[in-house]
Amino acid sequence: MKVLSRNGSNLGLQGTLPEASIIYRWAVVLLLWLVCFFSYADRQAFFSIFPLLQKQMKLTTVQLGLLGSSFAVVYGLGGPFAGFLVDRIRRKTAVLGGLELWSVVCVLSALSRDFFQLLIFRAAEGIGECIYYPAALSMISDYHGKHTRSRAMGILQTSVYAGTVGGGYWAGLMAQRHGWRSALFVFGALGCLLGLALIRVLREPVRGSADLESDAGQLTAPLPLMPLSFRVINSLLGIKSLLSLTAVFACANFVAMVLLAWMPMYLYSRFHLSLSMAAFDAAVYPQVASMGGSVCGGYLADRLAERSRRGRVWVQCAGALAGVPFVVLCGLSGSLMLVIVALICWGFFKGMYDSNIFASAFDVVPVESRGTVSGLMNCVGWLLGGGIAPILVGFLAVHVTLGNVIALSATLYAVAGILLLLTMRYFLDGDIDRLKLGKQTVG
Repeated sequence: MKVLSRNGSNLGLQGTLPEASIIYRWAVVLLLWLVCFFSYADRQAFFSIFPLLQKQMKLTTVQLGLLGSSFAVVYGLGGPFAGFLVDRIRRKTAVLGGLELWSVVCVLSALSRDFFQLLIFRAAEGIGECIYYPAALSMISDYHGKHTRSRAMGILQTSVYAGTVGGGYWAGLMAQRHGWRSALFVFGALGCLLGLALIRVLREPVRGSADLESDAGQLTAPLPLMPLSFRVINSLLGIKSLLSLTAVFACANFVAMVLLAWMPMYLYSRFHLSLSMAAFDAAVYPQVASMGGSVCGGYLADRLAERSRRGRVWVQCAGALAGVPFVVLCGLSGSLMLVIVALICWGFFKGMYDSNIFASAFDVVPVESRGTVSGLMNCVGWLLGGGIAPILVGFLAVHVTLGNVIALSATLYAVAGILLLLTMRYFLDGDIDRLKLGKQTVG
C-alpha cells in the first residue's frame, strides 16, 4: 500500500495497514520473543564459561572484564546508528538481518584460539544485536497501542530473562560436559535457523498505526519516516523526561551487568559450587523471578496509566527502590540460601522496572522517533552501564572482595529511584502535554 505523509505526499511502500487480527498482534510479540531469547542466550553464554576461559587461556579478571565490556561498548556505540536505521528501513529486515549476523559471529567465536580473537568476535556480536531491540520495540508499538503497550513490552522483556537463563545454565552445563566451544556453536547455529524460519511469518506494520487507532478510533494516514537530520537528535535532547529516563536506564543497567556478569564467578568461588550449579543459581532464580515481575509490572503499568499519566514511571520507581536492599544482601550475605532469596527478590523488582523502560519513554517522544530513541537509550545505557560495569568490577576485585563490589553497586539503584521521583515531580507532565500539543498542531 502507498504510504502518505500528513500533507498527502507519497513516501513509498513502508508496510501494510494493520488488518491483522488481535491474535496475530500478540503472535508478533511471541515471534520477537524468540529472536530476543537467542540474543540474550548468546550474551550470557560467555559469562557462564568465564571460569573455563580463565583456566584454559590463563586470563586475568581484567581480561575477563574486557570480554564482557567489549560487547557492551560496541552495542552501545552502535545504538544511535541502529536507531536512525530502524526509523528508515523495514523493521522486519532489521530484526532478521541482525539475528543472522550475530548468530554467525557466535558460531565463529567458538573457533577462537586466543584472547584477542575472542575479544574481536565478542565485540563484533554487538554490531548485529544493537539493531534488533530498537526495531522490535518500534514494531511492537505499531501493533499495540497505549492500552496494551506495557503488557506487550513486558512480555517481550521476559525473553531477556529466559535467554539469560538458557545462555547461563545450558552454556555452563554444555561447557562442563563438552567444553566451552560447544555452547557458543549450538546457540549460534540455532539462531541462524530461526532467522530463516521467520522470513515468511513476520510482517511489517505501518508506522504509527496503533497510536492513530487509539487516538482517533480508526486508522487515517500513516506517519512519515523521520528525515536523517541532527535536528531530530537536538529535539529529543530537549525532552527532559527522556534524558532522566535514559540516565536511570544507565544506572539500572550497571547494576544488572554487575550481577549478571560476575554472580556466576562469585558463587563459584565464594560457595565452592560446581560450574553448572553456579551458572544455574546465578541465572535461573533471578531471571525466572524477573519474568514474573515483568508481566506484573506491564499489567500494573497499563492499569495505572489509564488513571494517571505517571503510572508507568511509578512502577519503574517502585521496582528500582525496592531492589536496593536485595542487591546489598547478594554481596554481603554469607549464606547461600539468603543469597538465592535475595537474587529472587531482586529479579522480581528488576522485572517491574524493565517492563516499562521504553514504554515510559514512548509516552514523551514522537511516534516517528521511537527507533532513534531506543537506539540512543541503548547507547547511553550500555556504554555508561553495561560497558563500564564488567571491567570496573574486574579491576576493583583485585583490590577488594567481589562481594563488597556487588553490594556497593546498589547505590546506583537508589540514585535511579530518586531520579524517577524527580522526573515525575518536575518534568513528566510538561513533556506529555507538549507532545500532545505537537500532535494537535501538525499539518
